Amino acid sequence: MLQTLYHVQEYKEELIYPAICKALEALDIAKDMRPGLKVVIKPNLIMAKKPEFPVTTHPLVIKAVVRWLNGHGVRDITLAESSGGLYNAEYMKNIYNVCGVKELSPNLKLNMDFSARTVACPKGFANHSFHIITPVLDADYVINICKLKTHAMTGYSGGIKNLFGVIPGLEKPQMHYLWPNLHDFSRMLLELAQTVSPQLTIIDAIDAMEGNGPTGGTSHPLYMLLAARDLYTQDYFAAKLMGIDPMKIEMIRQAVEAGLARPSEIALIGDAVPENLTPFQMPDTKKLDFTGNVPGFLQKPFLFFAERLMKSYPQVNRDKCVGCGKCAESCPAHVIKIENKKAKFRKKGCISCFCCQEMCPVKAISVKKAL
Repeated sequence: MLQTLYHVQEYKEELIYPAICKALEALDIAKDMRPGLKVVIKPNLIMAKKPEFPVTTHPLVIKAVVRWLNGHGVRDITLAESSGGLYNAEYMKNIYNVCGVKELSPNLKLNMDFSARTVACPKGFANHSFHIITPVLDADYVINICKLKTHAMTGYSGGIKNLFGVIPGLEKPQMHYLWPNLHDFSRMLLELAQTVSPQLTIIDAIDAMEGNGPTGGTSHPLYMLLAARDLYTQDYFAAKLMGIDPMKIEMIRQAVEAGLARPSEIALIGDAVPENLTPFQMPDTKKLDFTGNVPGFLQKPFLFFAERLMKSYPQVNRDKCVGCGKCAESCPAHVIKIENKKAKFRKKGCISCFCCQEMCPVKAISVKKAL
């Protein structure tokens, strides 16, 4: 598996574009291009955050890819994303504007088709079908451009996790409710990634996020752009750059066991991995989870009790809460309501997916153990 890595010291077009050109040349992406090709770029625009925050894919990375595509005769390029909230014109126009991608038109079409279609999954998948946003299904070529981050539920967010954004709007919390267990949710993400099957995945790690990602963490720059055709093995590689054991990330472990990720076959092209990389701070949900230190033969009985006594729950800081309702809107179990302009959580029924923490714009939600 060819994995490209190029150092980019800051978000400047004159630095990003050459790195993208070298990466796509190394991967021989030009051979895929043809007149009339319909390309969709799938970024991470999880919420309305300005580009200077390490929350969303930086618009200059997207711009560099569009510029490269234009240079190879591709004109039909659409940016398609379903963020963490509603999936309609008013909501997405604000996302496009705040995240800085509005400035990329007219060379890049910003999706305004908010329909979705159901596609069947291959036999043997736990998911029989997925409801996927139409532009992705209509594309000839999908370019997955994600942001490298830690994640409160999955631990890691890269190429695989970014494709969860092809599920329309508030149907994403429904998927959390359908698959509340991390093992099952991770399997769903892998099956979704295989269904979408992007031809190219680029990871924006010039600035990345550590801590309470995917939205409430802090900056941890790696000053890198990564690109590969194989997103599964690339996620394994990127997790190691973060100082994370890839086999402790459920979706990556499953990808390795299924033969989707092949870490032994990684061939690095471009710049060397720096020797002075520092480990990423993990989310509070993971720092409080010590079950990985329990011997294997004791883990099942231990987890039976630990899941009840040590389960993580979201907790709202009422001083910070502004009563916007984003937490209640995103809660798949519907255990949050707004009372007196403040969020009120009910522990019973909570599936600990932390969608509420993910979508809180003011970082008013933290993690608390039951015990």
